[in-house]
Amino acid sequence: MVDGGSILAVDTRRNISADFASDHLVHLEDHVLIPGLVNAHTHAAMTLLRGYANDMSLMEWLSKHIWPAESRWVDEQFVETGTDLACAEMIRNGTTCFNDMYFFPDVAARRSETAGMRVCVGMIVIEFPTVWAKDSDECIQKGLDVYNQLRSSSLASVCFAPHSPYTVACETLSRIAGLSHEMACPVHMHLHETAQEITDSRKRYGESPIERLDRLGLVNRQLNAVHMTQVTSEEIQLCAERNVSITHCPESNLKLASGMCPVADFLAAGVNVAIGTDGASSNNDLDMVGEMRTASLLAKGVSGLPDAMNAHASIRAATLNGAAALGMDREIGSIETGKHADLTAVNIMEPATQPLYDPACQLVYCASREQVSDVWVSGQRLLESGILTTIDKERVLALAGEWRNRIAT
Repeated sequence: MVDGGSILAVDTRRNISADFASDHLVHLEDHVLIPGLVNAHTHAAMTLLRGYANDMSLMEWLSKHIWPAESRWVDEQFVETGTDLACAEMIRNGTTCFNDMYFFPDVAARRSETAGMRVCVGMIVIEFPTVWAKDSDECIQKGLDVYNQLRSSSLASVCFAPHSPYTVACETLSRIAGLSHEMACPVHMHLHETAQEITDSRKRYGESPIERLDRLGLVNRQLNAVHMTQVTSEEIQLCAERNVSITHCPESNLKLASGMCPVADFLAAGVNVAIGTDGASSNNDLDMVGEMRTASLLAKGVSGLPDAMNAHASIRAATLNGAAALGMDREIGSIETGKHADLTAVNIMEPATQPLYDPACQLVYCASREQVSDVWVSGQRLLESGILTTIDKERVLALAGEWRNRIAT
């Protein structure tokens, strides 16, 4: 039972019908209803660079292709169209909330709100000049302006988003640590993504990136550490002791050959593990249904344990754990009385998901994003029987095509 955008009651159909009168009933036979999926790490506007550069290592991909393309093409219109395209794709696969890290976060927030999606936009911080700011000081100031603009928003929130340890200086990271503590604001950051990152950090600073962040005051419950493919047992224990959240991006890590996060070890240590897709330019999709399957299977393969990250753990990582990584687990991430009605319905009456013995296993190991039929955020229906209700799909596709023609020439 949903009222005013929140879940008023959770019970059997018979009890709900007996206890409440309703103006609108939704009947979805042969469906599973789950909390809306939470994509805990992405770069939404980079959908416009989907397939632009492929089959290379992270630093080659970034320095020779992505950063030059962004320098030439990214502006407010790029972010507007790219975010619209990303929202359309994510709603279509059951995602109701995403954690974004990209330039022009104010534009991304505005477009997400228009689509009706919940979003946490990152106050991107990087030392060198970009289309967003000339240096880290301007990044932080413009980010704080966005933070103040969105304080009254019901759908958009803000976190600090220093890009990575290798693109942000110690002084800047210390400043972010202080602001994060003062504002009780999460920090969203790429960390321990490749072996080269660790080698370079030890050579330059005499310590690993997470050791450096710990020295600078950033390793705490506010930190959402993305990737974490290269870690020691001591670093896993540090994350557990400090209540750090880890966002696992299995398909992006596999495609870039960056390494594989030891998810089973993090889970065994009690670390909150969320799931993210990364950007569509390195994944190359924003499919959280598929990401759950890859995360679960990869955890088994890496650990050698068939029960590592079972289906229930994978669903939790893609919902409640993702909400916790964003500091939003009291509001979203589970179907509970008092939480926002962020819901996803999946049609399981398809050949790939029948016969049905265990709904969780069917969702993770069998279902596809095409089986997502309906999506709500705060009770607003964003997808109805597979049709987007808040986004003009044909318009977005036409604009995306125009960007492709511009960039490809």
